[in-house]
Parts: sequence; structure tokens; C-alpha cells
Amino acid sequence: MKRLALVLCLSLLAALVAAPQAGAAEPIKVGVLMEVTGPSAMYGQNGLKGLELAQANRPTVLGRPVSVVVADNKSDKVEASNAANRLIQHEKVAAILGPLTSGNSLAAAPVCEAASVPMISPWATNPMLTQGKQYAFRVCFIDPFQGQVGANFAVKNLKAKTAAIMVDIAQDYCVGITNFFEKAFKDLGGQVVIKTPYSSGDQEFGPQLMAIKAKNPDIIYVPAYVNEGALIARQARELGLKQPMLGGDASQADELIKIGGQAVEGLSFTTHFDENGVTTQSGQAFVKAYRAKYNEAPDSCSALTYDAYNVLLDAMEKAKSAEAKAFVPYLANTKDFPGVTGVLTLVAHDAVKPAVILQVKDGKFAFVATVNP
Repeated sequence: MKRLALVLCLSLLAALVAAPQAGAAEPIKVGVLMEVTGPSAMYGQNGLKGLELAQANRPTVLGRPVSVVVADNKSDKVEASNAANRLIQHEKVAAILGPLTSGNSLAAAPVCEAASVPMISPWATNPMLTQGKQYAFRVCFIDPFQGQVGANFAVKNLKAKTAAIMVDIAQDYCVGITNFFEKAFKDLGGQVVIKTPYSSGDQEFGPQLMAIKAKNPDIIYVPAYVNEGALIARQARELGLKQPMLGGDASQADELIKIGGQAVEGLSFTTHFDENGVTTQSGQAFVKAYRAKYNEAPDSCSALTYDAYNVLLDAMEKAKSAEAKAFVPYLANTKDFPGVTGVLTLVAHDAVKPAVILQVKDGKFAFVATVNP
């Protein structure tokens, strides 16, 4: 996984070295604060692929080259904060793309806010990220919407009247989306019969699953990151729990199927993007280019990072400036942007856009539906 980040950084460096130095326009530095290593690296590596493609397709803005500076937050909140500070103070970046996860984004945002440097998270859905912030943005929907979409699917499609919830209390994302799903499910007449906690890194979920088995719910809601989510599914099936499982956008990584195997067959989840649900011409072009370059399907992290890069450059072009005080108002007023993940409008720095529902079928992610806000 580290190889991709190294190749990306070297390719960007080579491009700058190859450019003519005399009289060349000064590059605009864009920081990329990504989960390159650590437990969330599977998401960060795909985000970097989307970034690499975006930068290759659009290497300049305002007649100046875009210099991308990648910093690894190591899937850690403290490192996310420290790395954001390094990008701002030492690299003098005009803006930061990332982090991906809600926890790391919440840690980095105060640093960006204090320095008046805009930050755009491609994938962080916790609503607290942008609340009361002038410089924090995202190009993804937020968890109140995602929780509602998940609850609607549970009640209307899975015909669930009761639900069990497993929540990772160490992750801001998991806690947040759980709360919104639970409220929406109850508002639809559903009953949460048990909610049981665990923490990132746990390997044994037998006690929680046995407690769930005793309650015999209609569904099990597990909005987990894939390392834990896949293990939960495996152990649930081993213990004889046969209920449908429903997750959130963190389920969209190949590791879910690699680790979970047959146990995740039939698992459904809400997410942001699938190549079979593309609604824009830019999305179709992105899928074609991504498959040609990487010989694999793009996921939400790659597509959203691609969108974040282009939303930022569009704001700079409209402002005719790479100075934050000039382009941030245009960024905040992004409207009907034809992103690869759908047409998006920013409202209070959050993206209003469709969600996608996928299901594991025959060992692959299968498109189920697009849900408009």
C-alpha cells in the first residue's frame, strides 16, 4: 500500500523537476492529508488514486501548475492535527484536501480554522465537522441524511420492525451515524431492541453477538469500518445469526469481502458512489479513465477525492485567485457542480447530493438504488 503513495509523490516531483524553471509560473500548493498508512489505509490509498487522476487531468489552475503535497496522517487523530499544521506552516499550502475519516477530519479542522486555511474533506460525514466553521468543507453528504436513508431501507426494503445496533464507541463516524439511524428508525415506527458497544481494534465480538441473538431482532445495523465490520459478520454467522446486516459508507472497501467472505454475502449499506449508478457525464468519463489507469472499479473515496480537487480548483478559477480570502466565498457558494459522484450543491459547507445503496452479491458490490435528498 505504501508503494502507491511513493509512486504518486515521485511522479509529482518529477513533473515539477521537468518543468522549465526560468520564467515558470509559481506553483499553487495544495495539501493532501490522507490515511496513507494505518488501519484506514485501504480508504486512503483509493483516495490517492482519485487524486492522482484528478491532478493528471487538471494539472494547472489560473495559468499556474498545481503542486500536490501529500501528508500521511497514519489513520491517527493526533497525527492528523500535527500533519495539518506541517502542511500549513512549512509547506504553505493554499488549501488542504482531506482527511477522509470523520475522526481525523474533526482533529485537523481546528488547525485549519486557526490558520484561515480551507480544508475540504472528501468523505467525512459527521455533521460536527463544519458546524461553526468558516474554513471546513466537505463534498459528501452528512450522517443525518445517511441515517435516514439507511432507516428507510431497513423498514421499507428489509421489512424490519426491530433492530440491533453494534457501535464502535472509539470512532466519531460510527457514533454519529448510529445516533441518526436510531432516531430515524424509531420515527418510522421501528424499535431498537439492543445497542451494544465495541472499540476499534477489537477482535472478539462473541459477547455482544450472543446478547443480540437473545433479542432476535429483524436486522443488525453495523456501521463499522471494514476491519471490524467483516469480523463481526463472520462471527455473527458462526454463532447462527441469520438476520440481514446493514452498514454505512465505511463498508465500501474490497477488504470487507476479502476478510468477511461468505459471511458478508447479502450485507447492504449506504454509500456515495458506484460506477453503475453514475448520473453525470463527468462521472462516466471518470469511471472510464479510472478503469483504464488502475484496472479496477473506483469507489467512493477515489471518486469523492476527485470531486474535492475539482471543486477547489473551480472556486479558485471563479475568484481568479488562489488566496483563501478570495476563493473561500466561491467555495461556500458551490452550486450544481457536476461531480463524478453526482450533482452537488454546498449548503452551510455540506454537500446536498444523492446517496447510493449497495449490496454484496456473489462476492461483489452490486448496485441497488440511488436515493435523492
